[in-house]
Amino acid sequence: MLDLAAQHAPLLDDLQRAAARVIASGKFLLGDEVTAFEREAASVSGVAHAVGVSSGTDALLATLMACDVGPGDEVVTTSYSFFATAAVIARLGARPQFADVDDDTLNLDPAAAAARIGRRTKAVLVVHLFGRVARVAGLTDACRTAGIPLLEDAAQAIGAWRDEGGARRAAGTLGRGGALSFFPSKNLGGFGDGGLVITNDEDLAARVKLLRNQGAARKLVHTAIGGNFRLDELQAALLRVKLPHLAAWTAERARIAGFYRQRLAQLPIALPPADAGCVWNQFVVRVPAERRDAIVESLRACGVATAVYYPVPLHLQPALAAFRYRRGDFPRAERAAREALALPIFPGLGEERAERVAAALVACFD
Repeated sequence: MLDLAAQHAPLLDDLQRAAARVIASGKFLLGDEVTAFEREAASVSGVAHAVGVSSGTDALLATLMACDVGPGDEVVTTSYSFFATAAVIARLGARPQFADVDDDTLNLDPAAAAARIGRRTKAVLVVHLFGRVARVAGLTDACRTAGIPLLEDAAQAIGAWRDEGGARRAAGTLGRGGALSFFPSKNLGGFGDGGLVITNDEDLAARVKLLRNQGAARKLVHTAIGGNFRLDELQAALLRVKLPHLAAWTAERARIAGFYRQRLAQLPIALPPADAGCVWNQFVVRVPAERRDAIVESLRACGVATAVYYPVPLHLQPALAAFRYRRGDFPRAERAAREALALPIFPGLGEERAERVAAALVACFD
């Protein structure tokens, strides 16, 4: 599913120099490398502020904390995403108020989300799933009317955008702020964990900066209950080496996605829709649920890796059983969980291997 060694090989000398630079500096937390990476990443993301944190999960957590989400509150979000999307809400004592997805993109259905906003709603958290910016038409107005922020889980979507009313809107700029992840499998992957909060809201950025460092306004003076959410210097320095290559890697992902869409168009499966602004963190098709296991085994026999994102929708996760959601509550998300199958898509996959993937899948339906 991913070949990081091939991606890193051409960058090895630069990566080693960056690591040596950090070691020689003697500064390992919140130093010049983090500051420089925040500035460079903000520019790439088209935002005024970027705040480096320890992981994508902590980026979500710190953003919710900065918006004062706590016990008794509700946060409207998708029922189909990685577990962290809901876990950070529950961790703060709030209730994840799930809404269903739309069938074509598997992103949060904006009308369904708007209908879930109630008197306890403290925020709406949309997820730009698999690198595709979610539709928010109507949802932003609903949030404005309710006086609550629209927040973005953009962990899989650095550099993604969509056209909103004739204007290009980037992931992280549709609402008050967005959370990015630099987990190694992401489009811009680090060498461990790392994350970023991106925003045009100066107050939000300042609040996250305070919270990421134990709520310390200055050394040993703590004005808020925060956490240890700091991005370390080594990760920042290594990410700075990779960041200038992100646009080319994104373009390569888009070419592979275009190839798959064309090559697999005649199969009795659902393909992800074309989208010029999608950064294709994953290429997820939908196959007949009753055949998925057999297809996975057939592809494995051909040497083709696959993954299921995600086999259990969030409202049915055992760890969230206390919220008393039931099977059938969000049928489109449940159907997606039964049908979704991710194919390999990464820089360096190449035409030959992409054709092997496509041919193996086609053979499953011969």
